[in-house]
Amino acid sequence: MENMVNDLKRIFAGKRVFVTGHTGFKGVWLMEMLDLLGAETFGYALAPEGRVSHYNLIGKKFQEKIGDINDPMTLSKAILDFSPDLLIHMAAQSLVRQSYKDPVETYQTNVMGSLQVLHAAAHCRSLSGILMITTDKVYENKEIHYAYRESDRLGGYDMYSSSKACCEILIDSFRRSFLSPDQYGNSHHIILCSARSGNVIGGGDWNQDRLIPDLVASATGGVSVAIRNPVAVRPWQHVLDCLNGYLMLSARMMEKDLGVSGAWNFAPNSDDVLNVKELADEARKNWDKIQYHLFKDPDTPHEAGLLLLDHHKAVSKLGWKPRYRSEQSVRLTMDWYKAFYENNELITRNQIEDFLKSEPHEI
Repeated sequence: MENMVNDLKRIFAGKRVFVTGHTGFKGVWLMEMLDLLGAETFGYALAPEGRVSHYNLIGKKFQEKIGDINDPMTLSKAILDFSPDLLIHMAAQSLVRQSYKDPVETYQTNVMGSLQVLHAAAHCRSLSGILMITTDKVYENKEIHYAYRESDRLGGYDMYSSSKACCEILIDSFRRSFLSPDQYGNSHHIILCSARSGNVIGGGDWNQDRLIPDLVASATGGVSVAIRNPVAVRPWQHVLDCLNGYLMLSARMMEKDLGVSGAWNFAPNSDDVLNVKELADEARKNWDKIQYHLFKDPDTPHEAGLLLLDHHKAVSKLGWKPRYRSEQSVRLTMDWYKAFYENNELITRNQIEDFLKSEPHEI
């Protein structure tokens, strides 16, 4: 494991990484992780929303532009001026329930915004790789006990899921049209990949309509939170497990490994899944102030009841493995929030350093 960490530090040290969505939940953790690996980073995103944000707590240590990916001139100038070696696109409208309220904005950001990023990045001569982050919800989900593989059919019941499936089709089409591995070194010099991860948890998430932030609000506000879909099963994983996959894949792109071009799943082991109630119970074990009650709203929009991902491609071809089981992921998440709310401590950096020293568990 030490060799893998050293390899990441060797590859990323001094590299210029452009990150869209750097003010978001995963984006903040990614910027901190890249900083520890010695990379030079540039963030491009909208300003964070909400009264409290992990981004504001961390404090800026990098170059950035607060802007919209749907503003092509500003986006393109930011990319070309920074001249990155790698671009990681994370900016998105990422909430299922919000996609029912504003489907046009969801598609505008997730599909057309992604196209703007690809179009701008394809003209950047310094780039070696583009990593487009989508979601586990891109598959045509039959809600059966089956872990979806990268080659399975795309789909999406709700507008968020379908927008991300469309984004995957867009990425594949863009690759075939402009960034084909067959033309690498002739018409272009960029490897294009997409990454699909499970339901990511960790400290610093205060987004609406997400389970962990709702449970934290319960603990800090002294109220009981309503659990809508207690038996819904999701591939929960800690944010650092997810980002480690992104970085291992990105490292291969920067080393010009054409074999990684395409889509990748990053998810927990098939025997390590929890439903919503089980995750809430696990959170309460680690923070006894959490209170919840079950609530069935007949007007609640459809959300998937069962979703699993197969990660064997990442395991066999990248050497990636999850390091934390679901119970550890929940404990570390609650540790982060308790440190923040009870001790006024920010332990993001400590948790990243501990993660880089840890070993993956057996598959």
